Amino acid sequence: MSDVGAGILGFVGMSALAGVLVTAAVTPALAVTGMAANNSISMFENLPGYLEIEDLAQKSHVYATAGDGTNVELASFYTQNREEVAWDAISQYVKDAAVAGEDPRFYEHGGIDVQGTVRGALNTVLNGNTQGGSSITQQYVKNVLIQDGIAEATTPEEEEAAYEAATETTVDRKLKEMRYAISIEKKYAKDDILRGYLNIAHFGGRVYGIESAARYYFNDTSAANLTLPQAASLIAIVNNPEKFRLDYPESEANGAATVNDKGEPVPYAANKDRRDYILGEMLKLKKITQEEFDAAVASPVEPVLKEPSTGCQTAGGSAYFCDYVTWVIKHKFDDPATEDVNEGTQMLQKGGLDIYTTLDLDLQLQAEAAMAENVPFADPRFDVGSVAVSVEVGTGKILAMAQNKKYTQDPDVIAASAGDFSSINFSTDYEYGGSLGFQPGSTFKVFTLAEWLNEGHSLRESFNGSRRNFTSFPAACYGGWKGNYNPKNDDGTGANNAVDATKYSVNTAFIAMAQQLDLCKIRDTAQAFGVRRADGLDLGQQYQYAEDGSRSVNADAIFGPGAILGTEEIAPLSMVSAFAGIANNGATCSPIAIARIVDSKGGENPVPQTECKQSVTPNVAAAMDYAMAQTFSGTASASNTGTGVPHIGKTGTTDGNKDTWMNGASTRVATAVWVGNVTGDANLRSLSFDSGAAATARHRMWKRIMAFADEKYGGSEFPEPDQSAFKQVLVDIPQVAGLSLDAAKQAIETAGFVFADGGQQDSNLPAGTVSGTDPSGQTGKGTTIRVFTSNGSMTGVPNVVGMTGDQAEGALKQAGFKVQRQTENTTDPTKVGVVISQNPAGGGFAKPGDQITISVGKLGGGGDAPGGD
Repeated sequence: MSDVGAGILGFVGMSALAGVLVTAAVTPALAVTGMAANNSISMFENLPGYLEIEDLAQKSHVYATAGDGTNVELASFYTQNREEVAWDAISQYVKDAAVAGEDPRFYEHGGIDVQGTVRGALNTVLNGNTQGGSSITQQYVKNVLIQDGIAEATTPEEEEAAYEAATETTVDRKLKEMRYAISIEKKYAKDDILRGYLNIAHFGGRVYGIESAARYYFNDTSAANLTLPQAASLIAIVNNPEKFRLDYPESEANGAATVNDKGEPVPYAANKDRRDYILGEMLKLKKITQEEFDAAVASPVEPVLKEPSTGCQTAGGSAYFCDYVTWVIKHKFDDPATEDVNEGTQMLQKGGLDIYTTLDLDLQLQAEAAMAENVPFADPRFDVGSVAVSVEVGTGKILAMAQNKKYTQDPDVIAASAGDFSSINFSTDYEYGGSLGFQPGSTFKVFTLAEWLNEGHSLRESFNGSRRNFTSFPAACYGGWKGNYNPKNDDGTGANNAVDATKYSVNTAFIAMAQQLDLCKIRDTAQAFGVRRADGLDLGQQYQYAEDGSRSVNADAIFGPGAILGTEEIAPLSMVSAFAGIANNGATCSPIAIARIVDSKGGENPVPQTECKQSVTPNVAAAMDYAMAQTFSGTASASNTGTGVPHIGKTGTTDGNKDTWMNGASTRVATAVWVGNVTGDANLRSLSFDSGAAATARHRMWKRIMAFADEKYGGSEFPEPDQSAFKQVLVDIPQVAGLSLDAAKQAIETAGFVFADGGQQDSNLPAGTVSGTDPSGQTGKGTTIRVFTSNGSMTGVPNVVGMTGDQAEGALKQAGFKVQRQTENTTDPTKVGVVISQNPAGGGFAKPGDQITISVGKLGGGGDAPGGD
C-alpha cells in the first residue's frame, strides 16, 4: 500500500476516533450509560472504565540522630527521585503554569480536551508527526499506566519493556487512556487530579514529581517556594523531558546552537523558549500580570543543580552502617517462601520509607576521627583493615560503626584504587555486608571463663597454668579430643587462677581450665552470647568446596582446643554484642540498627526488634566482670580511659600478630576495635603507623571512643560477685610413695598440680622410687608439689624392748648399728637388767652405722624405804 493510501486509512480511523471523542466529551453521560448511537461508542463503552491508582514509587531516606536530637539524613534510595507533596506544598505559579502550558481548558472539560485531541490526531496523520493534545487528566492516566507497568520490574530491561508497552502509539491505547480519564474526572476533584499529575510527572533523567524537580534543579528549593520563572522552566520540562531538562546546558537538544544578538551561545535556549511560551499563556489567562511576565521573560534560566543522595556512598564515614541498614531492610521484606527475594530492595528504592536508625552521630564522629587518626585507608606494605563498633548495653542499639575504607559498590572503582575503597562491611556477618569475619584471638577467652564459672569453679580456685603438652580434652558432642597441643604464651607471665589468667591473657592457663571443662559446652556458652561464625555456620563447623564451586558443611570439622584461643572467624558486631551481654548482667541483646520505619503515608511500619536472652546467670556475669576489670591493670592498661567510669575488657592478638583486638564495655556502652590484615599475614608488631605502633592502634582508638562514651552516657559500678566466686578449693594430693618418678609426675599433673623434682632423700624404699611429697595431704590445684625419691639408705631398726641388755646390744650390732647403753631406774624387779626403751624405736628406720640408744632397768628410786616407828 502506498504512503498516501495508508495516510487516508489512518485519517479515516482517526476521524472515527474523533467522533467518539466528541460524543464522549460533549455528552459524557451518554458514554457512561451506554446510550450510544453507533458502533464506535459501543467499542468505547466496552473498554474498562476504572483505573486503580497505586502508590507512586518514592525515594526512601535513612536518618541518624544528632546530639541535639534532630534527624540527619545519611542517604536516600530510589529508582525514581520523587517525593509526593500535598496541594498546599506546591506553588500557585506551578499550578497555573501547568494548566496554561499543558491544558488551558483543564477546569472546563470532563477529562478530554476535544479540540486539542482532534488537532493532535490530524497532525499525526497528515504530517506524520506524533503530537500530543492530551489533557492533563490524560497525561496523568498515561503516567499512572507507566508507573503500574514498571512497578513490578526488577531490572532496567524490564522497566524499559514496561515503559514501551505503556506508551505504544496505538488507537487502542489512546482509547483506553481517554476512557480512564473520563472515569477519573468523575471520581476525583480537579485539584486532586492536578496534584497527582504534578507528583507523577517526569522531569528528566531519574527526576519525578515537582518537589524533587525543584530540589534538584534549583538548589534544594521546595515546590512551595519556586519563583515564577523557575516554575515555568520546570513545567516546560514535562512537555519533552529529555529535550528541556536543565542539567544538560550544552546539549544540542537543549538549544546550545542558539545564539543571542551578540553571537554568544544561549544556555538552555530550548527550555527558555518553552518557558517563555508558558509565561505568555499564563498572561493570556490572566494568571500573572504584565509586570510579572516582563520580569520573568527577561530573567535567564539559571538552574543550580543539587545532586540528590542516592545510595550509601553519600553517607560519608557512616556509609558502612548505612549499608548494614539496607541489608536489614532487604532481609525484613524479602520472602524466600515465595521466591520474592527482591521485595526488600523494591521497598527501599520505591517504597518512600523514612528509616530512623539507632546511630548516635556524636559517637559515630568520634569513632571516625579515632579511625582517621590511627589507621590509614590503605598501606602499601599490607592489606590493612580496621573497624570500631559500639552498641548500647541492654538495648542492642548500634551506636557507631566506623571502617578504614571509603565505601563504594562500583567494582571498577575498587579495582582502580590503592586499597582505600571497599564494598565489604568488615563489621558484620557475610549475609549483612559480605565479610567472612576475623579471628578474635584472646578476646574469645571470656567464653571459657564463663563456662569455668558455669561449672561451679571459682575465680581464685587454683590450677596448673604452666606451659606443657596437652594431650586430651573432654568434648561430649564428638567424643573428646586427643592429640598434642602445646601453645605458647605471649610473655613470661604465668597464672594459676582465673583472675590472673584473664588479667594477663595466659594461653596455657585457659587451656588448663578448658581441660577441666567440656569443649562443646564452651562452644555452646559462646553461642549463648550470640557468637557464631561470620559465614553463618555454628562454631566449629566449616564449609568444604567441590571442584564445581558448590559447597557443603564439612562433617569432620570440630571445635578443638585451639578454638578457645580465638581461631574461629567471627564478625566484630557479634563480639561487641557479646561483651555488651556480659556487662548487662549476662543478658545478651541482639544488635539492631533501626528504631522506626515510617511509610509513605505516615504509618508506622514494624521494625526488627532486639531479642535479649540470659546467656549466663547474673552471678556468673558479675564474676566475669570482676576478672575482666583487672585487665585494665594488665594487658588492657593502654586502653584505660581515666574517666573514672568502670570498664570490663579483654585484649586479643592472633598468631603471627595478624589481628589485634580491644573489646570492652561500661554498664552503658560496649565497643570493639579490630585492626589487622584483610588478607595476608603481615606482623603488626613489626609495623608502625603515623600515630604509633600498629599493634597498639586498637588501644588508642578504644580509649578515645570510650572516653567520649563515658562522658555522654556515664556508667555505674559493676555488681559485686557472690563470695562463693572467690572460694579456694582444696583437693587430695595423690599418694605416690613407692612409684617411679615418671609415674608420680603423671599422677601429680593429672590431678592438676605442678610437679617439681625434690631430689633424693633417705628412705627405706628401694632406691629411685618415690619416697614422699611436700606438701602432702590437701592443697589447691595448681600448687607446686615437690616429689622426693629414695636413695635406699635406710634400714629397719630391730625392736629390742624386753630383751636383756646384752641380748639387745648383740642384736643391734648384728643389724649394723652402733649401741649406746644407759640405765633407767625402775621399781619393777622383773625389769631389772631388761631393755625398757630404745631410740629410735623398733620398727623405725635408720642408716647402717647410726647409733641406737637402749635403756636398761635397775632397781632403785622407786619409793619410801622400809622403816620403824
